[in-house]
Amino acid sequence: MSRPIWLVKLIEIGFPQRFLFARLTRVKILGRVLDRWLFEGDDIMYLPRDRVVSVDINLDTSDQLVLPSQVVHHFIETAGYHWIMNFCICRESSKCKDYPQNMGCLFLGKAVLGINPKLGRIVTREEAHEHVRKCREAGLFHLVGRNKLDTVWLGIKQGDQLLTICNCCLWRFIPDIAPHIARKVTKMPGVQVEVTDACIGCGTCVSACFINNIKQINGHSVIGDGCLGCGNCVEACPNHAIKLIANDRQYVGNSIERLARVINVA
Repeated sequence: MSRPIWLVKLIEIGFPQRFLFARLTRVKILGRVLDRWLFEGDDIMYLPRDRVVSVDINLDTSDQLVLPSQVVHHFIETAGYHWIMNFCICRESSKCKDYPQNMGCLFLGKAVLGINPKLGRIVTREEAHEHVRKCREAGLFHLVGRNKLDTVWLGIKQGDQLLTICNCCLWRFIPDIAPHIARKVTKMPGVQVEVTDACIGCGTCVSACFINNIKQINGHSVIGDGCLGCGNCVEACPNHAIKLIANDRQYVGNSIERLARVINVA
Protein backbone atom coordinates (compact mmCIF):
# COMPACT_ATOMS: atom_id res chain seq x y z
CA MET A 1 0.00 0.00 0.00
CA SER A 2 1.37 3.40 -0.99
CA ARG A 3 2.22 5.91 1.72
CA PRO A 4 -0.38 8.62 2.44
CA ILE A 5 0.68 12.20 1.81
CA TRP A 6 0.42 13.13 5.50
CA LEU A 7 3.05 10.53 6.35
CA VAL A 8 5.37 11.81 3.61
CA LYS A 9 4.97 15.34 5.01
CA LEU A 10 5.83 14.01 8.46
CA ILE A 11 8.99 12.43 7.06
CA GLU A 12 9.88 15.79 5.49
CA ILE A 13 9.48 17.56 8.83
CA GLY A 14 11.83 15.09 10.48
CA PHE A 15 14.36 15.07 7.65
CA PRO A 16 16.62 17.80 9.12
CA GLN A 17 17.35 15.31 11.93
CA ARG A 18 18.87 12.81 9.48
CA PHE A 19 22.36 13.31 10.91
CA LEU A 20 21.13 12.29 14.36
CA PHE A 21 19.34 9.32 12.83
CA ALA A 22 22.53 8.33 11.00
CA ARG A 23 24.49 8.36 14.26
CA LEU A 24 21.88 6.07 15.87
CA THR A 25 22.95 3.34 13.43
CA ARG A 26 26.24 3.21 15.36
CA VAL A 27 24.43 2.06 18.51
CA LYS A 28 25.10 -1.68 18.64
CA ILE A 29 21.68 -3.33 18.93
CA LEU A 30 19.68 -0.44 17.45
CA GLY A 31 22.08 -0.30 14.53
CA ARG A 32 21.41 -3.93 13.62
CA VAL A 33 17.65 -3.33 13.72
CA LEU A 34 17.88 -0.22 11.54
CA ASP A 35 20.21 -1.96 9.12
CA ARG A 36 17.77 -4.82 8.60
CA TRP A 37 14.73 -2.53 8.40
CA LEU A 38 16.10 0.19 6.12
CA PHE A 39 19.32 -0.93 4.42
CA GLU A 40 19.22 -4.71 3.97
CA GLY A 41 20.18 -5.75 0.44
CA ASP A 42 21.31 -2.26 -0.58
CA ASP A 43 23.78 -1.81 -3.43
CA ILE A 44 24.16 1.84 -4.44
CA MET A 45 26.91 3.47 -6.46
CA TYR A 46 27.90 7.06 -7.16
CA LEU A 47 28.30 7.96 -10.79
CA PRO A 48 30.82 10.75 -11.35
CA ARG A 49 29.89 13.53 -13.69
CA ASP A 50 30.80 12.67 -17.27
CA ARG A 51 33.01 15.72 -17.66
CA VAL A 52 35.44 14.75 -14.88
CA VAL A 53 36.33 11.27 -16.16
CA SER A 54 39.65 10.58 -17.88
CA VAL A 55 39.86 7.27 -19.72
CA ASP A 56 43.25 5.69 -19.08
CA ILE A 57 42.98 2.92 -21.68
CA ASN A 58 43.68 2.69 -25.39
CA LEU A 59 40.51 2.87 -27.47
CA ASP A 60 40.50 2.08 -31.17
CA THR A 61 38.13 4.90 -32.15
CA SER A 62 36.59 7.91 -30.42
CA ASP A 63 33.07 6.48 -30.71
CA GLN A 64 34.07 3.76 -28.23
CA LEU A 65 34.26 6.29 -25.39
CA VAL A 66 31.89 5.29 -22.63
CA LEU A 67 30.70 7.65 -19.91
CA PRO A 68 29.24 7.04 -16.43
CA SER A 69 25.81 8.40 -17.36
CA GLN A 70 25.39 5.51 -19.81
CA VAL A 71 24.62 3.32 -16.79
CA VAL A 72 21.51 5.40 -16.13
CA HIS A 73 20.45 5.54 -19.77
CA HIS A 74 20.89 1.77 -20.14
CA PHE A 75 18.40 1.08 -17.35
CA ILE A 76 15.98 3.68 -18.70
CA GLU A 77 16.02 1.84 -22.02
CA THR A 78 15.48 -1.59 -20.48
CA ALA A 79 12.90 -0.58 -17.85
CA GLY A 80 9.23 -1.30 -18.39
CA TYR A 81 8.06 1.55 -16.13
CA HIS A 82 9.47 5.03 -15.48
CA TRP A 83 8.33 7.30 -12.64
CA ILE A 84 9.57 10.82 -11.78
CA MET A 85 9.06 12.29 -8.35
CA ASN A 86 7.64 15.84 -8.38
CA PHE A 87 10.21 17.11 -5.88
CA CYS A 88 13.41 16.16 -4.10
CA ILE A 89 12.42 15.32 -0.53
CA CYS A 90 15.99 16.01 0.63
CA ARG A 91 16.36 19.46 -0.90
CA GLU A 92 12.79 20.56 -0.24
CA SER A 93 12.89 19.63 3.45
CA SER A 94 16.30 21.32 3.77
CA LYS A 95 15.02 24.40 1.87
CA CYS A 96 18.02 24.08 -0.44
CA LYS A 97 18.83 27.23 -2.43
CA ASP A 98 21.82 25.85 -4.35
CA TYR A 99 20.05 23.25 -6.49
CA PRO A 100 16.51 22.87 -7.89
CA GLN A 101 14.04 21.44 -5.40
CA ASN A 102 11.72 20.21 -8.15
CA MET A 103 14.20 17.76 -9.70
CA GLY A 104 13.26 14.56 -7.92
CA CYS A 105 14.34 10.95 -8.12
CA LEU A 106 13.69 8.77 -11.13
CA PHE A 107 12.39 5.34 -10.17
CA LEU A 108 12.40 2.42 -12.60
CA GLY A 109 10.67 -0.96 -12.56
CA LYS A 110 7.24 -2.48 -12.03
CA ALA A 111 7.25 -1.52 -8.34
CA VAL A 112 6.64 2.15 -9.26
CA LEU A 113 2.98 1.23 -9.75
CA GLY A 114 2.72 1.13 -5.97
CA ILE A 115 3.89 4.71 -5.39
CA ASN A 116 1.31 7.30 -4.35
CA PRO A 117 0.45 9.14 -7.61
CA LYS A 118 0.31 12.44 -5.73
CA LEU A 119 4.09 12.29 -5.29
CA GLY A 120 4.94 12.10 -8.98
CA ARG A 121 3.97 10.61 -12.30
CA ILE A 122 4.55 7.82 -14.78
CA VAL A 123 6.57 9.12 -17.74
CA THR A 124 7.72 7.88 -21.11
CA ARG A 125 11.19 6.53 -21.77
CA GLU A 126 12.05 9.75 -23.63
CA GLU A 127 10.88 11.92 -20.73
CA ALA A 128 13.02 9.87 -18.35
CA HIS A 129 16.12 10.38 -20.52
CA GLU A 130 15.45 14.12 -20.66
CA HIS A 131 14.90 14.35 -16.90
CA VAL A 132 18.31 12.89 -16.00
CA ARG A 133 20.01 15.06 -18.61
CA LYS A 134 18.49 18.18 -17.05
CA CYS A 135 19.55 17.00 -13.61
CA ARG A 136 23.16 16.68 -14.78
CA GLU A 137 23.02 20.11 -16.39
CA ALA A 138 21.87 21.50 -13.03
CA GLY A 139 25.04 20.10 -11.43
CA LEU A 140 23.48 17.12 -9.66
CA PHE A 141 25.06 13.69 -9.22
CA HIS A 142 23.42 10.35 -9.95
CA LEU A 143 23.24 7.73 -7.21
CA VAL A 144 21.89 4.56 -8.73
CA GLY A 145 21.03 1.20 -7.24
CA ARG A 146 18.84 -0.78 -4.90
CA ASN A 147 17.87 1.38 -1.93
CA LYS A 148 15.62 -0.24 0.66
CA LEU A 149 15.05 3.09 2.39
CA ASP A 150 13.07 4.22 -0.66
CA THR A 151 10.87 1.13 -0.59
CA VAL A 152 10.10 1.75 3.08
CA TRP A 153 9.11 5.42 2.89
CA LEU A 154 7.30 4.93 -0.41
CA GLY A 155 5.44 1.87 0.90
CA ILE A 156 6.70 -0.61 -1.72
CA LYS A 157 7.19 -4.32 -1.08
CA GLN A 158 8.96 -5.42 -4.28
CA GLY A 159 12.43 -4.07 -3.53
CA ASP A 160 14.00 -6.18 -6.26
CA GLN A 161 11.79 -4.41 -8.83
CA LEU A 162 12.64 -0.82 -7.93
CA LEU A 163 15.77 0.90 -9.21
CA THR A 164 16.46 4.27 -7.60
CA ILE A 165 18.19 6.98 -9.60
CA CYS A 166 18.69 9.70 -7.03
CA ASN A 167 19.63 13.05 -8.54
CA CYS A 168 21.57 14.30 -5.59
CA CYS A 169 23.66 17.21 -4.33
CA LEU A 170 25.64 14.65 -2.23
CA TRP A 171 24.58 12.47 0.73
CA ARG A 172 26.26 14.46 3.47
CA PHE A 173 25.23 12.15 6.31
CA ILE A 174 27.42 9.25 5.13
CA PRO A 175 30.28 10.12 7.55
CA ASP A 176 27.78 9.85 10.43
CA ILE A 177 26.29 6.49 9.56
CA ALA A 178 27.61 3.13 10.78
CA PRO A 179 30.59 2.00 8.65
CA HIS A 180 29.02 -1.36 7.71
CA ILE A 181 26.01 0.52 6.28
CA ALA A 182 28.10 3.24 4.64
CA ARG A 183 30.01 0.54 2.75
CA LYS A 184 26.83 -0.28 0.83
CA VAL A 185 27.33 3.00 -1.05
CA THR A 186 30.35 2.67 -3.33
CA LYS A 187 32.12 4.17 -6.29
CA MET A 188 31.81 2.72 -9.77
CA PRO A 189 33.99 -0.35 -10.30
CA GLY A 190 37.01 0.47 -12.44
CA VAL A 191 37.41 4.14 -11.51
CA GLN A 192 39.89 5.74 -9.15
CA VAL A 193 40.74 9.24 -7.99
CA GLU A 194 44.37 10.32 -7.96
CA VAL A 195 46.21 13.41 -6.71
CA THR A 196 48.98 14.44 -9.10
CA ASP A 197 52.26 16.28 -8.49
CA ALA A 198 50.50 19.52 -9.43
CA CYS A 199 48.97 19.58 -5.91
CA ILE A 200 50.15 22.59 -3.88
CA GLY A 201 48.30 21.67 -0.70
CA CYS A 202 45.76 24.50 -0.84
CA GLY A 203 43.14 22.35 0.92
CA THR A 204 40.24 23.20 -1.40
CA CYS A 205 39.59 19.51 -2.03
CA VAL A 206 39.39 18.81 1.72
CA SER A 207 36.40 21.13 1.97
CA ALA A 208 34.88 19.71 -1.22
CA CYS A 209 34.90 16.12 0.00
CA PHE A 210 31.48 15.49 1.57
CA ILE A 211 32.60 12.28 3.30
CA ASN A 212 35.73 13.79 4.90
CA ASN A 213 37.96 11.36 3.03
CA ILE A 214 40.75 13.75 1.99
CA LYS A 215 43.56 14.74 4.34
CA GLN A 216 46.49 17.11 4.08
CA ILE A 217 49.78 15.32 4.79
CA ASN A 218 53.07 17.20 4.48
CA GLY A 219 51.45 19.88 2.32
CA HIS A 220 49.93 17.38 -0.11
CA SER A 221 46.38 16.07 -0.43
CA VAL A 222 45.92 12.37 0.21
CA ILE A 223 42.71 10.54 -0.71
CA GLY A 224 41.60 7.81 1.70
CA ASP A 225 40.35 4.33 0.95
CA GLY A 226 36.71 5.35 1.49
CA CYS A 227 36.55 7.45 -1.71
CA LEU A 228 33.18 7.19 -3.48
CA GLY A 229 34.54 8.46 -6.79
CA CYS A 230 32.01 11.27 -7.14
CA GLY A 231 34.64 13.60 -8.61
CA ASN A 232 33.57 16.64 -6.60
CA CYS A 233 37.19 17.23 -5.59
CA VAL A 234 38.27 17.01 -9.24
CA GLU A 235 36.04 19.92 -10.18
CA ALA A 236 36.85 21.90 -7.05
CA CYS A 237 40.64 21.80 -7.39
CA PRO A 238 41.82 25.21 -8.69
CA ASN A 239 45.07 23.71 -10.00
CA HIS A 240 43.55 20.70 -11.80
CA ALA A 241 45.74 18.50 -9.66
CA ILE A 242 43.21 15.71 -9.09
CA LYS A 243 42.10 13.25 -11.74
CA LEU A 244 39.30 10.70 -11.85
CA ILE A 245 40.48 7.88 -14.07
CA ALA A 246 38.63 4.97 -15.65
CA ASN A 247 41.28 2.30 -16.13
CA ASP A 248 38.98 -0.54 -17.15
CA ARG A 249 37.44 -0.69 -20.63
CA GLN A 250 34.41 -2.46 -19.16
CA TYR A 251 33.77 -0.11 -16.22
CA VAL A 252 30.30 0.91 -17.44
CA GLY A 253 29.34 -2.63 -18.44
CA ASN A 254 30.55 -4.01 -15.11
CA SER A 255 28.47 -1.42 -13.25
CA ILE A 256 25.37 -2.38 -15.22
CA GLU A 257 25.98 -6.08 -14.62
CA ARG A 258 26.41 -5.56 -10.89
CA LEU A 259 23.16 -3.64 -10.51
CA ALA A 260 21.26 -6.06 -12.73
CA ARG A 261 22.11 -8.85 -10.30
CA VAL A 262 20.12 -7.21 -7.50
CA ILE A 263 17.29 -5.48 -9.42
CA ASN A 264 15.03 -6.43 -12.32
CA VAL A 265 13.45 -3.38 -13.99
CA ALA A 266 12.30 -5.05 -17.22
